[in-house]
Amino acid sequence: MHEMSLSLETVELVVESAKQGGFQRVSAVWIEIGALSCIEPEAIEFSYQIATRGTMAENSKLHIESLPGEAYCFGCQKNIVLNQRGEPCPCCGGFELKVMQGDELRVKEIEVL
Repeated sequence: MHEMSLSLETVELVVESAKQGGFQRVSAVWIEIGALSCIEPEAIEFSYQIATRGTMAENSKLHIESLPGEAYCFGCQKNIVLNQRGEPCPCCGGFELKVMQGDELRVKEIEVL
């Protein structure tokens, strides 16, 4: 379950940012998860709650936003939407694709007190 290591890294980043700003507590975190990232939102939410224990982010609310998968198809030279990795181009059926968006995990916003 790589979501645990991702959650630990996210909490470390969030706590460090809050400390640098002189804040005492993190009350909420917004993250973006790409549709092609192979990250399960439910697993991230579960592991985030564990990763925050004993930190200034403990009991903070995690908000998860999904980003669509987008790719460029070299076959038909179009930008396309993908729902998951391994899908062919919905326009031409080709597999020569370059992912443009949707494989990331990003901290978008932190709410601190």
